[in-house]
Amino acid sequence: MGRFSFFPLLVGLLLLLGGCASHTYRIMETTAYCGCSKCCSWERGSWTYLKLDFWNRYVSAGPDAGRPYSGLTAAGTEAVEPVPGLFSFNSLVNPWMIPVRLVFPWLWLHRDGTIAADTKFYPFGTRMYVPDYGWGVVEDRGSAIKGPNRIDLYFESHQDALNWGRRRVEVQIER
Repeated sequence: MGRFSFFPLLVGLLLLLGGCASHTYRIMETTAYCGCSKCCSWERGSWTYLKLDFWNRYVSAGPDAGRPYSGLTAAGTEAVEPVPGLFSFNSLVNPWMIPVRLVFPWLWLHRDGTIAADTKFYPFGTRMYVPDYGWGVVEDRGSAIKGPNRIDLYFESHQDALNWGRRRVEVQIER
């Protein structure tokens, strides 16, 4: 009878679960933004129509001033805030959220947030983990986001973005 070894099975399982992505850590200056008119430079209505078309949004500053504002990121997606999901480490840290996540099924699944970065250093699709924010994907860029040590995190509300403020944190970058 042959003796069965669990070692190759264990190594294979760890490789499968660990994935092939390499991680880099970098101290970055993080700021926050939301989809409001202050953060994204848009205004309601156009002076062409004497602001009577208040249901439309237009870019208010920069080279595209006066053009319609879509609210989409530079990658053409909708900006979202991260959701940890039901089966996550966050459920262990904040167990009072488990009943809330059970009641609302859309909170069961994990969703990465939107990060704005300099796409010369971090192309669209680069995944990052920011402490106290969660996982995010680079899907946007901003005029003030320059260099490899600066990112902007998307929040649903302007007050949450203000509460985040400006922080220097160690970010995990998945390549």
